[in-house]
Amino acid sequence: MTGGADTGPGGAGAGGAGAGGAGAGGAGAVPAGAGPANGLTDVRGLRVGHATLTTAGWLTGTTVVLADGEGAVAGVDVRGSGPGTRETDLLDPRNTVERVQAIVLSGGSAYGLAAATGVMGALAAAGRGVQVAPDPASVVPIVPAAILFDLGRGGVFGHHPGEEAGRAAYNDAVGPAGAGPVRQGNVGAGTGAVAGGIRGGIGTASAVLPGGAVVAALAAVNAHGSPYHPATGVLYGAQFGLPGEFDWLRPPAETPTASGVPGAGLFGHGADAQPFNTTIGVVATDLTLTKAQCSKLAAVGQDGLARAIRPAHTMSDGDTIFGLATCAGPAPSLAETHDLLAAAADCFTRAVMHAVLAATTVSTPAGTWLSYLDTFPTAASPGVSA
Repeated sequence: MTGGADTGPGGAGAGGAGAGGAGAGGAGAVPAGAGPANGLTDVRGLRVGHATLTTAGWLTGTTVVLADGEGAVAGVDVRGSGPGTRETDLLDPRNTVERVQAIVLSGGSAYGLAAATGVMGALAAAGRGVQVAPDPASVVPIVPAAILFDLGRGGVFGHHPGEEAGRAAYNDAVGPAGAGPVRQGNVGAGTGAVAGGIRGGIGTASAVLPGGAVVAALAAVNAHGSPYHPATGVLYGAQFGLPGEFDWLRPPAETPTASGVPGAGLFGHGADAQPFNTTIGVVATDLTLTKAQCSKLAAVGQDGLARAIRPAHTMSDGDTIFGLATCAGPAPSLAETHDLLAAAADCFTRAVMHAVLAATTVSTPAGTWLSYLDTFPTAASPGVSA
């Protein structure tokens, strides 16, 4: 099962190589215009770690985006009607604290918010956080979090990430893999993800702006809506790829109504489907932004989500996106800010695409969920493998 070896009680372990790294989904080479890894770790100062829980009865996990040094300036945008979040009020530009040390994305619905406590503990042990007393150890790490609904998909409803998963994801982020290409597919928070009746997962993408700054996105795709057109099976986000990124895809010969996906169509769910979902993620840049600008960065990420999933921001989703600025580069001009926001929206669309294309089919006691490329095998050009 995707996600590498699981260790410890409940299978909390560092996520292994997923269904794809840079260029996941059969694209192979990183497209021109992307960063070196076409992912979130192209942004200077960010690391990504996964805890993937796939032992018997489990199909869930946690992903940590860790900011180096003093942390990253952060904002947030919540559009779905069923969000599960932690520390998002603090990201309001009117409120105190400019920087966060980490962002947690987790499965497990509201139970999964406990993973952030594990990350906080690990950061505190490292002496990282807001210092609240003269003693250097007196720190409060700032770790906003958002969750998606995957309860019961592994076969046991009560299996969900907790503090141990948060610590495992943190340890993965600070390890050698944390600074490398982001592992994609069914790892971390994307382990039990489903999107419109097929497998979702973790995806990422980046872009290099004209001045050399980088913007990137990471998405944990678990949507109520569908990533593909109900009549053709074509992925909505394919048109927004960089040159060559998704050119290997073609309209599938299979029709969605004959694909075998329960309830294939606009909403991608059957009458008995669980009406709980949510896509969560991060959009980040190495430019210097204010908290208000980071909130705008997160907001355009939601636009990118709506291009790739139809419908988005439903009553059954808690779509939440964080915006991060590591401030390794200068503050952008107004024109440069326009370029940044346009590229950020596209990056999130592309990240959703990579999540869907890197996903793999899974069967558990709770059911079977096919990947997009197993649902529509003719969507990949001959000779191209996912």
